[in-house]
Amino acid sequence: MTQKSLVQLGFIALSALAVYFFVSMARDADARGACTSVCLLGPAYANQNRSLPTFELPDLDGKRVSSAELRGRVTVLNFWTKTCRPCLEEMGSLDELAEIVQREGLAVDIVTINTDASADDAKTTLAAVLGRAPRFKTLVDPDAAVVFDKFGTRLYPETWLIDPAGVIRLRVDGAREWSNPIVLDVLRALGRPGGGCGITFDAGKAHGQHRGLCGGDDDR
Repeated sequence: MTQKSLVQLGFIALSALAVYFFVSMARDADARGACTSVCLLGPAYANQNRSLPTFELPDLDGKRVSSAELRGRVTVLNFWTKTCRPCLEEMGSLDELAEIVQREGLAVDIVTINTDASADDAKTTLAAVLGRAPRFKTLVDPDAAVVFDKFGTRLYPETWLIDPAGVIRLRVDGAREWSNPIVLDVLRALGRPGGGCGITFDAGKAHGQHRGLCGGDDDR
């Protein structure tokens, strides 16, 4: 092999190595960006080891909606009742989030599940809080059979973020301002293939790669 050929091979190898490091750094930057948003959101749970349970509930018009219909898009699933004041306080921002994702063309659905006595109860409450019909879908679970038995939820409000494959990625306990850019960053990341980052949350505590971004110990 001539010296010229060796130089050419060396140049090709260095170019390939540069591309590899560039792609790796870009992926790491994307992961860190997604992690920072997750940290700021402050979930009680974050992982990829639980799938959306199977259920079917009526919406406010009596149409039956199954959990299978929530697949294929990112879903923000919120549990509430009219006796929960924080639930009602965050309802306006959930409605704004529904408008934002629709306006921006994001593949995200905002769905709430109400555990009051009837659809009429939920309609009356939403009309009083929002001043009109909501822009998100509301399902009714008057016996709380899905909310209690399928999800294990006892305290409201509680919100679950589910990826298009039906994997529960985050659970947020308590009220949030849902129409802020942090939430949108998390939702966009969940909509991308392999979206998310190396952080998991258990009982509100961060673990895993990049957990130092959440203000804890350095990564390990």
